[in-house]
Amino acid sequence: MSDSESRQNPLRNTMLVTACLLPSALSELFAQSQDSGKITLADRYGLRVALLDTALNEDELGSIDRLLHAIRRGRVEVVDELSAILSDN
Repeated sequence: MSDSESRQNPLRNTMLVTACLLPSALSELFAQSQDSGKITLADRYGLRVALLDTALNEDELGSIDRLLHAIRRGRVEVVDELSAILSDN
């Protein structure tokens, strides 16, 4: 590839990364946020990955709905911490 080609399309050599949610991660995210009353940056990333997953079952979708409802009601706070576990120490 010539220099002019790479300048015209800077994304040509970009590697795409796919994210996968671990099977128990969504229920763990829900339990941890309910226990701590917080949803962290890492939790929000996990939630984003889950929402992009087209293979969610009804229980998982219900968990996401309950979590979003808790955030709207103020029972769960959205924080800019990386992890609730690290901030508790």
